[in-house]
Amino acid sequence: MTPELLLGLCALGGYLLGSVPFGIVLTKPFGYDLRSIGSGNIGATNVLRTGRKDLALATLLLDSGKGGIAAAVAALLVPDQAGLAGLIAGCCAVVGHNFPVWLGFKGGKGVATTLGVLLVTSWPVGLAACATWLIVAALSRYSSLSALVCLALAPVDAWFLSDQDHVIAYALLAVLAFIRHHENIRRLLRGEESKIGKKKKD
Repeated sequence: MTPELLLGLCALGGYLLGSVPFGIVLTKPFGYDLRSIGSGNIGATNVLRTGRKDLALATLLLDSGKGGIAAAVAALLVPDQAGLAGLIAGCCAVVGHNFPVWLGFKGGKGVATTLGVLLVTSWPVGLAACATWLIVAALSRYSSLSALVCLALAPVDAWFLSDQDHVIAYALLAVLAFIRHHENIRRLLRGEESKIGKKKKD
């Protein structure tokens, strides 16, 4: 099997794993319709608006895990190009979360999945991103702002802590995150964004 075909399979596998909507999978058995709650997003922040912190934590871990697992498995399958394979599969997992085939390509915003990719493909950058998220969240109580700041800084962190491939991949993920958060950005500018732990009014 050629390296190109292997990388293509890593991309496809990453996408399919990333498109598993764990937020919906976990909340549906408990009678929640995540699409009709809060922002309608399938991620952990919206799961938290159900009042179920346990389900929100599980969603966060699983959404992060699928990005990290996709990157780790790809790196093992293509050892000669482990770094590149991990980045490709990880980025495709984020795309899968954002545009899952199972939900008509209407998914989440990919923050947790992106953090999982960062932690596996370059753990120093991943730790820096997580620390940035926690600091901004503690100061502002805005999940979206925390995500935007930490992902915007990830390529900068990679410039000092990793290599050019990681800088490019993380920059692309940051751009995707900003596109997916365009409504949040507008609400932040208007002072109307919901804070962490607060149920969003319809």
